[in-house]
Amino acid sequence: MAGVSGCIKYSMFIFNFVFWLCGIVILALAIWVRVSNDAQEILSSEDLGSSPYVAVNLLIAVGAVIMILGFLGCCGAIRESRCMLLLFFIGLLVILLLQVAAGILGAAFKPEYDRILNETLYENTKLLSTTDESGKQFQQVIIDFQEEFKCCGLVNGAADWGNNFQQYPKLCECQDVQELCTNYNGKRVYKEPCISFIKNLLAKNVIIVIGIAFGLAVVEVHYFLVTYCILAKSNKS
Repeated sequence: MAGVSGCIKYSMFIFNFVFWLCGIVILALAIWVRVSNDAQEILSSEDLGSSPYVAVNLLIAVGAVIMILGFLGCCGAIRESRCMLLLFFIGLLVILLLQVAAGILGAAFKPEYDRILNETLYENTKLLSTTDESGKQFQQVIIDFQEEFKCCGLVNGAADWGNNFQQYPKLCECQDVQELCTNYNGKRVYKEPCISFIKNLLAKNVIIVIGIAFGLAVVEVHYFLVTYCILAKSNKS
């Protein structure tokens, strides 16, 4: 294989070394979550079903693939190995195609995602009024969310809490300007339900994820083209 420019070679090595480290971090964290006793208690929760295990197993697979690709890219760049670079090229191509497919599916199923989110939030509203131990953890999460975002309940405001409204003395307590408050059972509470804040928070996180994915795609395309040029050059040699 013909010699490769030192600048290109070492830039590829640095990129793939970071890529390899990211794979190790993802793999290590996913395995830790899979075997940790505390995480097992959460993952085994009846309310969550089997989906968390699927997500963790997927992260393990993703971390392993990224780590292997990073290793192939590092060694291929330093040793100028056509075989390793070819494997890296194929792996990167598959990742790019999967990212494109994920983006298309995400856009196509957005209405379905919105519908499922609405159904989930409406369904979980009943957990706020339950007195069973199964709903205590969810209630505490919503209480913390209410205090941070100055909202009350999920869908119908303070009414979502039912008889539990009297169990928490400072539940939804509004100490802000009058426009944010309303009266409920003799108490000043936040009148805005939390459903809109939850949707906005999720939307912002999705935008961040899309931005990161787009940035990674740009870098991946760059090194995809660089690898292609190196392989094409080696074929002519």
